[in-house]
Amino acid sequence: MAASNGRSPVKGIGPPCLRHDGDLPLLSTSSCDPMALKSSSADGRTRSSIQIFIVAGLCCFFYILGAWQRSGFGKADNLAERIIKSTADCNIIPNLTFETHHGGDVGPDDDSESKSKIYQPCPSRFTDYTPCQDQSRAMTFPRENMIYRERHCPPQQEKLHCLIPAPKGYVTPFPWPKSRDYVPFANAPYKSLTVEKAIQNWVQYEGNVFRFPGGGTQFPQGADKYIDQLASVLPIANGTVRTALDTGCGVASLGAYLWSRNVIAMSFAPRDSHEAQVQFALERGVPAVIGVFGTVKLPYPSRAFDMAHCSRCLIPWGANDGMYLMEVDRVLRPGGYWVLSGPPINWKNNYRSWQRPKEELQEEQRKIEETAKLLCWDKKYENGEMAIWQKRLNADSCRARQDDSRATLCKSTDTDDAWYKQMEACITPYPDSGSSDEVAGGQLKVFPERLYAVPPRVASGSVPGVSAKTYQVYNKEWKKHVNAYKKINKLLDSGRYRNIMDMNAGMGGFAAALESPKLWVMNVVPTIAEKSTLGVIYERGLIGIYHDWCEAFSTYPRTYDLIHANGVFSLYEDRCSMEDILLEMDRILRPEGAVIFRDEVNVLIKVRKMVGQMRWNTKMVDHEDGPLVPEKILVAVKQYWVAGGNSTSTQ
Repeated sequence: MAASNGRSPVKGIGPPCLRHDGDLPLLSTSSCDPMALKSSSADGRTRSSIQIFIVAGLCCFFYILGAWQRSGFGKADNLAERIIKSTADCNIIPNLTFETHHGGDVGPDDDSESKSKIYQPCPSRFTDYTPCQDQSRAMTFPRENMIYRERHCPPQQEKLHCLIPAPKGYVTPFPWPKSRDYVPFANAPYKSLTVEKAIQNWVQYEGNVFRFPGGGTQFPQGADKYIDQLASVLPIANGTVRTALDTGCGVASLGAYLWSRNVIAMSFAPRDSHEAQVQFALERGVPAVIGVFGTVKLPYPSRAFDMAHCSRCLIPWGANDGMYLMEVDRVLRPGGYWVLSGPPINWKNNYRSWQRPKEELQEEQRKIEETAKLLCWDKKYENGEMAIWQKRLNADSCRARQDDSRATLCKSTDTDDAWYKQMEACITPYPDSGSSDEVAGGQLKVFPERLYAVPPRVASGSVPGVSAKTYQVYNKEWKKHVNAYKKINKLLDSGRYRNIMDMNAGMGGFAAALESPKLWVMNVVPTIAEKSTLGVIYERGLIGIYHDWCEAFSTYPRTYDLIHANGVFSLYEDRCSMEDILLEMDRILRPEGAVIFRDEVNVLIKVRKMVGQMRWNTKMVDHEDGPLVPEKILVAVKQYWVAGGNSTSTQ
């Protein structure tokens, strides 16, 4: 008699175990062996009846025991939990490996479902394809106010339905902190910055790697010394400054070196003539996205950042009636800081070396100072080519602005609504405050205390349906989820995964439970989410961005080591194609990167079938509360393959 799932038949009655129908765990008694006996044997009928009775009794016993354990009322909860854990051992993932190989073997997928369609590689010219910042499409849009560098996504009929290949020779990036200083040449084979920025110490080409000395246009002696200058003015050391926005970031050396000061920077720059600058940043393990100051609001909530920074970022701050500075003011927290280094600061001594007319620089600085005064920013520091302003704590501390006819307040009641919304030359009003020394919107704890302190948006009731109590329950739940993930993938907090994305971040519970100097999480709040929670994420000292997953994300291919997708496909059901979302995930995921899906089982079955056609290996795992919970976990690993080559694993 053939054994179920390859197990050898065992006579008699054995303990029940989880078996898998496909990958879905079911309670089985396949170890029991009730044999059909001849009807003429009375003893045989008796033994058979007894065996059937015992099997049925055991099934009922374990069902009742499991229900009792989950009810929370049984005194034998610990015993039931141990039994469930022992049966869960049958659900371990023996064939799915999370290790990197650089061309080595990847464990085979045991999904035996027939594959009706296999996705083919895109042509090699698409190796660094960024759908919404495609160069050829960008050039068809006006150059005024950088419109052509904004997001312009392809219509449905022009979307690619193939897999973006990695370049030949691609390898997994170095682990942090080595990745801060070295990037494999094959991963981003562009040497232009090594020539164009040679004297500014941005990047150097050495053999088969790029080396990043930590320099920049405004800090040729290194980012560390530059940050020392900032820290002499700003409260960086005590955790007051935790989140930073670096505009026009270059290769993000500021963000790379702020990390060691426990400051996390959201860096952005356009995809322009400085080829691969954001790609270099992400290969280094530094948070960054493709972005630009143009005509559309930045995809961040109001009062998000403790500090905003521009180091010769070439943004015309005085243009459009100060509109760009007003947008900085919107995303800057009350009491936050704006740092400007480079032109036009100290133009009297530098206009010759900058090779710009002094009259032009003088007018540029005049407009900046005028707008800063209109915003009620206080100038705290100016030395050499650096100036620092501080935003006031509340509206009461800026009474003079109320009498200024130029101070037009924005009319929108939702200051966090930014996705594809036009930028305006208006001032975002402060939230109400009780007194002149109270921080509008609420006082934040220093980091890391603020990670689990109740955020002001929650405490004030600004997030519908979320109280301080439910927020604490939420965090406890996500700690449990992440602990379960770590049992599935023991490399989760080992440093193997540096760049991590949460596609449906909620209030940042996943990222908070993972918090470590070894990694960072890009918390994405979908624009169609029921609650706008990105402001809460920033109040926790984490970073994130608004995004609609019906479109491509603003990043290069192969920029994330691990992606977490909690309820994404249930959220987007009937809104856009599952295929398009999965192909975008494949584009931004690194070879041998991992994905954790958490969703309803019927959704995950569809996902599993489709990603099996995309050179991914998968396994389905029970919810941590047991097999009767309809929500499941699907874990996946993207196979290693490159342009013109074969994958290291066969389906």
